[in-house]
Amino acid sequence: MVLRSLFTAAVALALPAFTGAAEPTPPKGFTAIFNGTDLAGWHGWAIHDKGASPPEMAKAKPEDNAMLIEKYTADAKKHWTAKDGELINDGHGAYLATEKEYGDYELLIDYKTVAKADSGIYLKTSPQVQIWDFTDKTKFPLGADKGSGGLWNNSAGTAGKDPLVLADKPFGEWNSFRIRQLGERTTVYLNDKLVVDHARMENFWNRKLPQPVMGKILLQTHGGEIRWRNIFVREIKTEEANKILAEKTGTGFTDIFNGKDFTGWDGAVENYEVVDNSIVCKKGKGGALFTKEEYADFQLALEIKLPANGNNGLGIRYPGKGDGAYGGMTELQVLADDYKGIDPRQAHGSAYGMAAAARGYQRPIGEWNFQVVTVKGSTIKVELNGSLILDTDLSKITEYMAKSPHPGKDRTTGHLAFLGHNDPVMFRNVKIKTLK
Repeated sequence: MVLRSLFTAAVALALPAFTGAAEPTPPKGFTAIFNGTDLAGWHGWAIHDKGASPPEMAKAKPEDNAMLIEKYTADAKKHWTAKDGELINDGHGAYLATEKEYGDYELLIDYKTVAKADSGIYLKTSPQVQIWDFTDKTKFPLGADKGSGGLWNNSAGTAGKDPLVLADKPFGEWNSFRIRQLGERTTVYLNDKLVVDHARMENFWNRKLPQPVMGKILLQTHGGEIRWRNIFVREIKTEEANKILAEKTGTGFTDIFNGKDFTGWDGAVENYEVVDNSIVCKKGKGGALFTKEEYADFQLALEIKLPANGNNGLGIRYPGKGDGAYGGMTELQVLADDYKGIDPRQAHGSAYGMAAAARGYQRPIGEWNFQVVTVKGSTIKVELNGSLILDTDLSKITEYMAKSPHPGKDRTTGHLAFLGHNDPVMFRNVKIKTLK
């Protein structure tokens, strides 16, 4: 993410040390990101000031951003203290932001606040897991009576905006969050009660895009004293992240690849092989490998591993012959993010030549990506590694790449196909669920 380089200078602006308790001991697998005695690893950021939002700072000169962070860190020194293992804010001043950015991770954090409080935790530099006074009747119209822990800046009516249960403890007691983010998929436990269940956290700064792949954790100031302690992070690796994402996709799926051979498949079988329980397009080969069964509306879950500059595609409602990108409903592009010189409608996850997916959400080359495709009527959604990168209605497409219409885009049934293009792209754990 661009912002990583913008705050390099902030490391030298660490706040002064304070005398206090020894560094907190994190649970196994976690790292303490507040050491209990000073604010090493954090900087100030008045993120909502004019010129200080992530999109604005991404366009600014690094030296100008460094000056902003220096100013905000100086302001933070007036309002944040560290004492006896607690991080204390008087309710005013710049927010605190981690110098480090995080991708897939789990955060543990305790807080204690006062009546009329209104605060929160920014994840991937975006607001926010809400904290407030659930007894403050003046804020009941805003949802305070539902309690803390919701993704308050999500759009009205979306999953996660309001907490599932009221889980706040009375004032004067410590509350404990356990927060997990995989892509934009966010799960929040407050005091061991599930309040947000694998909901998408919207990108506050650009709701047309998913959350950034990486981002900072921010602690908000909002008019009332708040104390924090036991701030621990565990970064989640690809294998675990994909396993959780698969589990949270739900039930009702059927394996359509047995991991051994091409039973149930037709087409260019000779151009593919099974390696390590995966379907692999042979190098220098290609063509359409497609299911014998046809599908109308469905949800597909699978894992994809791409080589450098790897190219393949998912044929949706493929007719069984011809060009999958044009004869079928669409080809959902399978393409390495490092591929150069392409139209945005050719990026990974795009409905080829028709609708562009958000780019940059793949895992590093050589790692497995987890992808879910949902096809209902003329609509298609693609979620990659927990981030929704495509949400389109092909019936509304009127402009095409190279001005080449797609005669098959209105098809209502067809096969699922892999559309190889000479590269050893790998697919495994291929599962499908028909939708009514």
